[in-house]
Amino acid sequence: MHFKVPNTTGIYDEMFDAEGNCRPHYQKFKEKLDNIPKKRLRQLQHATDTAQLNMGMTFNVYHDKEGLEKILHLDIVPRIIDAKDWQKLERGLQQRIQALNLFIQDIYNDRKILKDKIVPSELILTSKDYLQPCVGLTPPKGIWCHITGTDLVRDEKGEFYVLEDNLRCPSGVSYLLENREIIKRLFPSLFNQLCVRPVSDYPGKLLSVLQYLSGKDKPVVAVLTPGVFNSAYFEHSYLAQEMGIELVTGQDLIAQNDKVYMRTTKGLEQVDVLYRRIDDTFLDPQVFNPDSLLGTPGLFNAFAKGNLALANAPGTGVADDKAVYAYVPDMIKYYLDQEALLSNVPTYLCSREEDLAYVLENLDQLVVKETNAAGGYGMLIGPKSTKAERSVFYKKIKGNPRGYIAQPTLSLSTVPTLNGSRIEGRHVDLRPYVLYNEQVEVLPGALTRVALVKGSLVVNSSQGGGSKDTWVLYK
Repeated sequence: MHFKVPNTTGIYDEMFDAEGNCRPHYQKFKEKLDNIPKKRLRQLQHATDTAQLNMGMTFNVYHDKEGLEKILHLDIVPRIIDAKDWQKLERGLQQRIQALNLFIQDIYNDRKILKDKIVPSELILTSKDYLQPCVGLTPPKGIWCHITGTDLVRDEKGEFYVLEDNLRCPSGVSYLLENREIIKRLFPSLFNQLCVRPVSDYPGKLLSVLQYLSGKDKPVVAVLTPGVFNSAYFEHSYLAQEMGIELVTGQDLIAQNDKVYMRTTKGLEQVDVLYRRIDDTFLDPQVFNPDSLLGTPGLFNAFAKGNLALANAPGTGVADDKAVYAYVPDMIKYYLDQEALLSNVPTYLCSREEDLAYVLENLDQLVVKETNAAGGYGMLIGPKSTKAERSVFYKKIKGNPRGYIAQPTLSLSTVPTLNGSRIEGRHVDLRPYVLYNEQVEVLPGALTRVALVKGSLVVNSSQGGGSKDTWVLYK
């Protein structure tokens, strides 16, 4: 037996229950792995690493002084989610994205939720991602967040909680798709035996979402990338290729007469829809950051005039603000008159005087996050921090309370992970991808990010985490 059965006290292990028994939906996979020799396991992992390199599944870490491209380590042990758990997740995500879309439309137009004091006006109007040029706008079909990657975690009871929303330029879906292709080749028979739901139709579904935004029968669609030096360039090029559309940079585009055109060998061709992978404020130097070399002058005006659809729409970033996140259950109640099906992690807003006092007194017990940071940056994990690190954060929070939230330290669930020739539990999170077309659809799979260091709670790739293929079962 390769598995080290975890001590599950205070931790939910997704393969083994509290008595050390294998959960039913993992049983067939466990039997398969029990019959694979240790040497063969190491060979399978090596083959997986090699396949990722050969596919170009690499990324750059901006703070890495070596500047080398790295693979997002793919562990060969998949995460398996049964149908019942997934159905609950799916309903909760559909509800959440509907409410968030209504919220974004509202705060750029009628601002009813602010007038009714459900969400504090100051919280929204002071967010750096609340974009004044978007005030009064309604994007095509009334959809702001066409592609969402929502991060979830499981607590010690196995309940899913939303950790954060990613509505601006959520990344990682290409790794989900390629992870599936690699792992499927390792365990082909198990997919049929376990009735694993496919994910390979995602590029087609994404293209349908983008085409839906245009009123034309055959709209011209392209992926807008910052360029080859961006950490997610592999994903940009991969998705463009899979959808059969052009990959362009800001320099490939030109705006004329409130329309955007793409330079081609046959001359200019009008672009109807852009799946933009550039942050809002870099899209158009005439409207946002005048120093941006990534965007296209006049692009935003074409969007505002209704001659160009952008996915996701500019302005969605306000919903990524971690302080705004705390109000999503209130949004669901306000707009849909429903209780949230997926709970938030309990959150302290340092902009509230009472919360601020509690956070400053309990830094050693809490996880503190910058409201506008991502990728595991700008974060303090209290129980694993030093006195000096807490002192630094104390001063930062005191100096800018609006810029920080805090949450209790969660005992993230674990999934067995290959460590040499031994399989041990490692902490994970989950990023499902949600598409908003005529209806909200959740891809029946997800990017599982895994902390490769024993005991670590940091799963971000930029901080040394890895990934797993996620198998969602039909039954």
